Amino acid sequence: MCIILRTDLGMSVGKLISQASHAAVDASEAAKKLNHRAWIKWRNEGAKKVALEVESLEELEDVVEKAEELDIVNVIIQDRGLTEIPPGSVTAVGLGPDLSVKMDKVTGSLQLYK
Repeated sequence: MCIILRTDLGMSVGKLISQASHAAVDASEAAKKLNHRAWIKWRNEGAKKVALEVESLEELEDVVEKAEELDIVNVIIQDRGLTEIPPGSVTAVGLGPDLSVKMDKVTGSLQLYK
């Protein structure tokens, strides 16, 4: 599973953790229904998660487009806007879990979140 977070929103560490958690939970629940075989394998192998970064909404949208082309489960996270950022802001995407070979085609060029 990959969690892709936007760096351009200026979210605090706590906000980032919250958004990443939403992405991980939502992606897991979606994959359990939509790609159960990959989900079971992922859970049995330790439920690996990798946090990656993008610098804009456009980059995040590119990730989603590539994931959809490869039929990889993806969930878009939008904030309610109660604390730091405007309502409806897209903050993150949860991707997978799926085969590493497929995931790398979408996320291979992204940097680890720092």
